[in-house]
Amino acid sequence: MTVKTFHVAGMHCPNCCMRLEALEDELDGIVRIRADYRKALIEVEFDESKTDFTRLFRLASEQGYCLSEA
Repeated sequence: MTVKTFHVAGMHCPNCCMRLEALEDELDGIVRIRADYRKALIEVEFDESKTDFTRLFRLASEQGYCLSEA
């Protein structure tokens, strides 16, 4: 497994964290998403052979968040 960290614009409360963490259920290859609204970061643990971050970025955008690599 591999871990990547992303900056998240638009995340400002615990509910935002829960919404972003729930995306792990919608994406193949994502093992875990841990969000920290105070630091505006998410940490994503994933299987490189099964994950395409394009979909993660799109789903986050649809919820009002903008992700960028940390």
